[in-house]
Amino acid sequence: MAVKRYILEAALRPIVEFQSALLALLMAALVWLFQVYLFMPPVLSAATALGFSGYAAWRLRDAFRLRYYQKHLSVLPRYFLRRSKIPVSRHALFIGRGFAWRQRHTQRLRDSMLPHNDRFLEDSRLYRMARQVERRIENVPGCGGLFRLLGSQSRLNPVRKKPEVGGNPALHAVGLLEKERDIYLPIAERVGHTLVLGTTRVGKTRLAEILITQDIRRGDTVIVIDPKGDADLLECCYAAARQAGRLEDFHIFHLAHPDVSARYNPIGSYSRITEVATRIANSLPSEGNSSAFKEFGWRFTNIIARALHVLGEKPTYANILKHVSNIDSLFRRYGEHFLSLHRIPDWKKRVDHIAWALSQGNDRPADVPVRMKEEQGKDLHTVAFARVIRQVMAEDQIDDPVSEGLLTAFYYDKTYFDKIVSSLGPFLEKLTTGQVAALFSPDYDNVADDHRPIFSWKQVIRQKGIVYVGLSALQDVTVSSAVGAAMFSDLTSVAGDLYAHDDTTPGADQTGKVSIHADEFNELIGPDFIPMLNKAGGAGFQVTAYTQTMSDIESRLGDRSKAEVVLGNLNTLIMLRVLKEDTARVLTDRLNDVQVQQIMTESGATSSSDPDSEQHFTSNVRDRVSTVDARIILPSDVNHLPKGQCFALVEGSQLYKVRMPLPARDRVPVPDRIAELTRHMRRDYHGGTAQWTQDTWFRNQVMVPYAGDLPADMQKMMAGGAADGSTEQAA
Repeated sequence: MAVKRYILEAALRPIVEFQSALLALLMAALVWLFQVYLFMPPVLSAATALGFSGYAAWRLRDAFRLRYYQKHLSVLPRYFLRRSKIPVSRHALFIGRGFAWRQRHTQRLRDSMLPHNDRFLEDSRLYRMARQVERRIENVPGCGGLFRLLGSQSRLNPVRKKPEVGGNPALHAVGLLEKERDIYLPIAERVGHTLVLGTTRVGKTRLAEILITQDIRRGDTVIVIDPKGDADLLECCYAAARQAGRLEDFHIFHLAHPDVSARYNPIGSYSRITEVATRIANSLPSEGNSSAFKEFGWRFTNIIARALHVLGEKPTYANILKHVSNIDSLFRRYGEHFLSLHRIPDWKKRVDHIAWALSQGNDRPADVPVRMKEEQGKDLHTVAFARVIRQVMAEDQIDDPVSEGLLTAFYYDKTYFDKIVSSLGPFLEKLTTGQVAALFSPDYDNVADDHRPIFSWKQVIRQKGIVYVGLSALQDVTVSSAVGAAMFSDLTSVAGDLYAHDDTTPGADQTGKVSIHADEFNELIGPDFIPMLNKAGGAGFQVTAYTQTMSDIESRLGDRSKAEVVLGNLNTLIMLRVLKEDTARVLTDRLNDVQVQQIMTESGATSSSDPDSEQHFTSNVRDRVSTVDARIILPSDVNHLPKGQCFALVEGSQLYKVRMPLPARDRVPVPDRIAELTRHMRRDYHGGTAQWTQDTWFRNQVMVPYAGDLPADMQKMMAGGAADGSTEQAA
């Protein structure tokens, strides 16, 4: 473009190229039409006219580019994309259209802010008149046609409404002098994890839909954790799974809708039994005096988990809580197993004899010692088991850590015991109360009557599954936070196991990654989240974390230094509009300074004191170009981003300015029960439909699919829903 040839680009000047182009066209016509009067041979006349015409075309190209740039400083051209048309690559991740931000874009942005360029950022007089007329005739009978005409989004309407995206459109318009292009992030960078920051309703969900759609269609294992319960996100996951032919791999886990939810036991799968206690204890408070209680909680939970493991039972939150509240039943069952395993003769008679003798009080036989202080108030039959096990271990020199642990727990004073497990009980009750219990503590002995599938993360990863997790944080933030933290803890353990022991880890296959999308991840993170970021990349885990502010992370972790550790492990940063300056500085402080040019106009006048001189005064005016250091973007620029736009910092230094596409209409068949679920989710949470899309945000058309389109377990879950494909619902 012509403006690039000069030291100063001056893209906001009057477009003089139109005048020179018009003059060149006139010269071309003159040379061709009046060649006889100009004494020019026909060949020379044609060549000269062609030269003038080419020059005019060149100048018109520059003129229209400048005109396009100046026009769109106040409103950007619309950008739509069907979900099915989102590009998918095994080597790159599409995030939208935009450009690489350079010094020239900073220069253009600063130029647009100069006072004499305000006219390019303001609405035209005709546009303001149209909006004024709309407001006046909105409720006037007979003016509906004119009202619809003024509000039409047709390109033929010169006063069509601007999208209500807010912000400063010039932040993206400064790249329109060069052609926008699709922006891709290297897939290899994703194992370094991605952080998406943006305040509410500025496009985080839309960005998540774009990334999730690609991950599903690429064939990755995809885990979407949605604390809010956004219906659009669920529909996106289902539609992408259907388009990719992966419905058999699709699972829904939703706390608020257990009837259509799969079941999941976060402590039922482990490589070492100590992982059960670690996952539970990591969710307990550890500050100050709570540290000692946390350690005891770990030890007591580990005792119970080991006993259940030996008995062949899967640990669940429900049976852990049951035995935390009352260890006796587990102790008796393990005692029976222990005594039978070591083939102790007549152990049942010995237990019954001791229990009977203790019940006789002072009339007991002499071979049974009196009840000790720590045995007071306890069940006599359980006390008898404890005495027999102690005798057997002492007489036969049997070393059994589980028995020793259970004996220690059994003999604790109840008052003291209740104090030291005071933090463990409430945590377990959060995960075993109401409908959460059936989902988080599945009954493995009742699979015949309950057709809802049970999944584990290792199973999902091996089968390259797709899991949508809805936590309904708006209904119960405490429970949803505990559930999310437990899931992250389980995922961290699975990642470590795959990395250490599994030769078929997804990390060994570049096409088999585990993509984790955690919306509002500040509500989910705990002590296990940092190890996941540090080490899970080697197992093929790639985390995309979405949150609103830096303060959210700090408040969750309770320490700014821990929040800095989290940020230090999220290598790719995507920043939408944020409201707090310290959050914007998470991006701007990572960027270098650039040199911005300034024009300084100097003028002066000097009078002459010589009465004989004909020159009474002299004057001068000159422009001086200088350069100053400036931040390539400022925190205020991030604060003024329009909705649906972002800055993306990739590979530590490459900054992109990106806008995400609005979704165009896309018809995707959805089962009747899932459509009903999304209606309930929209009723409970109204943040899914972002205002910045206005009427252009088309809801997916949903209709009941043929029965053969669904996996067998989902058909069982949805028995009773329409299966003939005859009904159609709008979601």
